[in-house]
Amino acid sequence: MFEGYPILSFITFAPLVVGVLLMFISKISKPEAQEQLAKNSVLVALLVSGVVFFLSIILVLDFDTTKAGFQFVEDTPWLGGGIEYRMGVDGISILFILLTAFLTPLCIFASQTSIKDRVLEYMVAFLILESLVIGVFCALDLVLFYLFFEAVLIPMFIIIGVWGGKNRVYASYKFFLYTLLGSVLMLAAIIYIYNFSAQQFGAPTTDMRVLINDLDIPGGVQTWLWLAFFASFAVKMPMWPVHTWLPDAHVEAPTAGSVILAGILLKLGGYGFLRFSLPLFPNASLQLAPIIYWLSVIAIIYTSLVAYRQKDMKKLIAYSSVAHMGFVTMGIFAFNLQGIQGGIFQMLSHGVVSGALFFLVGVVYDRMHTREIAFYGGLVSKMPVYAAFFLLFTMANVGLPGTSGFVGEILSMVGAYQVSPWIAFGAAFGMILSAVYALYLYREIIFGETVNDKLEDIADMTKREWIILTPLAVLTILLGVYPSLITDITGASVENLIANFNAATSQVALAEVP
Repeated sequence: MFEGYPILSFITFAPLVVGVLLMFISKISKPEAQEQLAKNSVLVALLVSGVVFFLSIILVLDFDTTKAGFQFVEDTPWLGGGIEYRMGVDGISILFILLTAFLTPLCIFASQTSIKDRVLEYMVAFLILESLVIGVFCALDLVLFYLFFEAVLIPMFIIIGVWGGKNRVYASYKFFLYTLLGSVLMLAAIIYIYNFSAQQFGAPTTDMRVLINDLDIPGGVQTWLWLAFFASFAVKMPMWPVHTWLPDAHVEAPTAGSVILAGILLKLGGYGFLRFSLPLFPNASLQLAPIIYWLSVIAIIYTSLVAYRQKDMKKLIAYSSVAHMGFVTMGIFAFNLQGIQGGIFQMLSHGVVSGALFFLVGVVYDRMHTREIAFYGGLVSKMPVYAAFFLLFTMANVGLPGTSGFVGEILSMVGAYQVSPWIAFGAAFGMILSAVYALYLYREIIFGETVNDKLEDIADMTKREWIILTPLAVLTILLGVYPSLITDITGASVENLIANFNAATSQVALAEVP
């Protein structure tokens, strides 16, 4: 349906164009019209993000799941010198576009009542963020990817720094500096690849399809380039021990900011590993995989223990996210079908489940203006519907069979077990710890006596909150009982990735995992 049409460009840039137009109209409008314009900006943002979501669904339905290559490709002259405007999607990237398009209108809808100041600017920031994130998943040119990948920092920095909590400036700068410094090395590596491609092909290119399929980088150089890309992707996920920016960013970000941060932005690192580290640097990936395994296990166990000791609900869920991303890296670097499918599934599932948990924290925060766990208790008698939703997403976060959280974790562990039973055992122990902190949080705020008089009149979920959380709940259960909705789409691309990886590393043995 969309072949031959620039559908990816439209989906990518429509929110950006509308956001810029809103800012322009705001600047030329009279002061007395500003308030009405701010109200209208919410409706406009909802409409645009809704259209993008609808087109993303049509895009997925039109996607040929039997083909491993890129589809809906757009290739247009741009900067010259081998750097062109190239867009396309495969089975790995298309679902992340759908996830972004799905969560964005929910975030905008949830912010309609919680954001009181600079509403128009807030909506513009979210529209621009949506454009840039979708651009990351569509880009087929290395330079274009880097521009989208780094530009994502700007609107997120603004969202945290302007609409965040009392320590928002510190958290926003920490987020920005960590992620920016991690990407400086990747930029240096991209420049090297650009020059190296000129030596190998006779002319430079940043076409990811050519680089992935034909570029032959020597083993020693591969290691350094792999480490440069790793520095950027590890911070973005974030992996232990470069994860310390995440809890601060989550605590200070507004609710919708935390949803997008956990649901989408953390996935950029995992996507980078799949798109670049494995296909571009296969030998280095194989040799350095044991480091990833142990960093993943440490993240799963250590951050689960840290999560249990938190007194702030948001910070607990933030550390939980670091632990769950450990399953992602462990699965991806297992280099087998179950592991990589599990890593992708875990990223998508975590985007839904963690987003829902942050929405749930926002529900009580909007009423009581505190996230302290000790403040709450006995909410089951005051907010039974809220308690039911919280239970579902807590069980999904734990990895209960029948929820989406189970599928990603079990596939990742099956893939890791084929490499090292000890790694899988460490991850399984981390699953037990996840039940400890998740059930602790649920017990403390939902069960027990209502000892705080301020909770006597707390209201259960509103219609708006129902509308936001119901599709997330349906998706959590649907993917848990019917995981082939994802694996059928990603299957051909993952199998092709593994086949190319095995062909490239056939002469190199995996370093022994102790």
